[in-house]
Amino acid sequence: MKDSHHHWIRSQTLGLTGLTGLLALACAAPPEEPVASDPPAEENRLTPEQVAADVREALDTTADPCQDFYRYACGGWVDTTELPGDKTRWVRSFSEIQEANQEAIRQMLEDAAASPGEAGTDQHRLGDFYGSCMDEETIDQRGADPIAPLLAEVDQVADGESLLRATGLLHRNGFGGLFAMGPVPDFKQPDLNLAFFMQGGLGMPDRDFYLSDDEKRQELLEQYEAHVAKMLGLLGADEAEAASLAAAIVAFETKLATASRSRQDLRIREKLYNKVDVAGLQDMTPTLPWDVYLGAIGHPEIESANVAVPEFFESLEDIVAETPPEVLSAYLRWHLVNGAAAYLSDDFVQADFEFYGRAVTGQAEIEPRWKRCVEATEDAMGEVIGRSYVERYFAGESKEVGLEMISDIQGAFETSLPALAWMDETTRERAVEKARAVKKKIGYPDKWRDYSSLELSRGDFFANVLSANRVAFDYELDKVGQPVDPDEWGMTPQMVNAYYNPLQNEIAFPAGILQPPFFHRDFPAAMNYGAVGAVMGHELSHGFDDQGRKFAPDGQLRDWWEPAATERFEEQAQCVDDFYSGYEIEPGKAVNGRLTLGENIADLGGVKQAFKAYKSWEDRHGAPEPAVEGLTNDQLFFVSFAQVWCSLVTPEQAELRLTTDPHSPTQFRAVGPLANAPAFAEAFQCPAGSPMAPENRCEVW
Repeated sequence: MKDSHHHWIRSQTLGLTGLTGLLALACAAPPEEPVASDPPAEENRLTPEQVAADVREALDTTADPCQDFYRYACGGWVDTTELPGDKTRWVRSFSEIQEANQEAIRQMLEDAAASPGEAGTDQHRLGDFYGSCMDEETIDQRGADPIAPLLAEVDQVADGESLLRATGLLHRNGFGGLFAMGPVPDFKQPDLNLAFFMQGGLGMPDRDFYLSDDEKRQELLEQYEAHVAKMLGLLGADEAEAASLAAAIVAFETKLATASRSRQDLRIREKLYNKVDVAGLQDMTPTLPWDVYLGAIGHPEIESANVAVPEFFESLEDIVAETPPEVLSAYLRWHLVNGAAAYLSDDFVQADFEFYGRAVTGQAEIEPRWKRCVEATEDAMGEVIGRSYVERYFAGESKEVGLEMISDIQGAFETSLPALAWMDETTRERAVEKARAVKKKIGYPDKWRDYSSLELSRGDFFANVLSANRVAFDYELDKVGQPVDPDEWGMTPQMVNAYYNPLQNEIAFPAGILQPPFFHRDFPAAMNYGAVGAVMGHELSHGFDDQGRKFAPDGQLRDWWEPAATERFEEQAQCVDDFYSGYEIEPGKAVNGRLTLGENIADLGGVKQAFKAYKSWEDRHGAPEPAVEGLTNDQLFFVSFAQVWCSLVTPEQAELRLTTDPHSPTQFRAVGPLANAPAFAEAFQCPAGSPMAPENRCEVW
């Protein structure tokens, strides 16, 4: 929600579209053979009775599946589940796995803190980082002192040159401000990394929160201004000064918001490609000295860049020129304390939570300290934790089963293409070529990242955070101008997520998602294909959604379709846009079908390909006896898909996601793809014209 720096740019420009989001890459390492072992004996095994009971407990069989399939699949779970106080959304799949993962990682980190072992080892680093985070007494005693050196630099801002120098210093230390910048493969030469400059600099979740005339949004903007004033007050400003500066900061950010593209416009990838050399960037904004910025971030060697939103940077120059230096300085002070609040004393932590947690998302209570420290340690050393996680919790045969399933999904996708009447033969052959070229990553990387340059100490949490941020930042920026590493992962192994990367034409499924209710070696095939199989189909379909289809099999952004096929694709995509735009979370609050188009196309394709792959599995192995009483295997497939999306959410979070999330709300992810799948209506004998068997269905892939 906050303007995180290079994390944000990768998720926005790369299109590494996973199910819930994407973290930035951290630090790379020398090749080393990963270890995968089975969990302790029988600890991870499930009986058929346990599997069936878990499915049935989530159902509400009093609901008509043809009228309200979400209630049918999830009603039992919804009725018996409470939203935890420290969460704004709780999903039966992602959240429950993540909670269990956090507990497991907590034990690893507490062991490391208690017995760190030899200095200079990863175990020692984990112990130092987590131990310093858990030392609340020392952190509270220091108050805002840890950010004093950075504040002193920000206070020197007097003109464009000093502004870019201070902004560069903040960026290198992991804090936001003005814009975002980071490495992304060149859209036209995807085997080479390029520096991408992207719009940014906002403290609110989205530009629309500044520009909307919605009454609730206006009230939240007023609360935001009060929050900015409060945080400036905690830094020492008196009440009147803090209020005056906060108003000026919000006015400044409103100008940035006005100059920014909307999220749905940012999805037009070809409009994000505007490659220039540094001299070209300088010509674009003559009064902003970019050599000073590049020097401040420690990477003066960068020679070329992609300016994703040129009009934003052109406007930025004018906005800076008309803003008094004291406001520019206060703006950076705000973004520094905003980014650092979670690492400072409790007064900053609580103030930060009251706005971003309670006001923006409806979170009732802050997460306990240990959870926040687990998350911070994962941010700092994600693959150190990931390697231990794989060794302890990832069943060895799961990787092989996963690869077999992906091959089935790819086969189903390829055999579906001839039935798509809207495709011409030439484009169909090219699509087959791209599908066959997709690289598959399952479980964990084949080489692990090296954190030996990370210097940490047990007694200084904020210094540890800065050290981790700088190591990650330098590693990322060292990539600029260098070949892309095809073995690098965009997620840590323990993440409960998956992604497709169009620039490498690859799909990845970390070990974290290969768990119940997505996947288990003891699940019936119908369940595995309905849950994680649909995820695999989803990610594969991203290679052919409204954005992914624009990238050729080699990852290059170019027009590789026949013009007639492009035109007919747009007609199919418009059907999906219109269909999902008809869903509302409450009257008057509809899904943005254009913002969510790529994810919706992927959801529709994922279910279709996974079901076809499951039927192929049945052809090979024979149809087993039904595993859950009252459900055929085909019905179990669709129930398993929908039960992944059973969820609870605060009203504030639900409304926030309508604006910021490229995915549809979970209840519509559960039913939308199935309403457009004739096989679902056949499995449940839904009459034509019922909600789950509409007369006009959409089909893209």
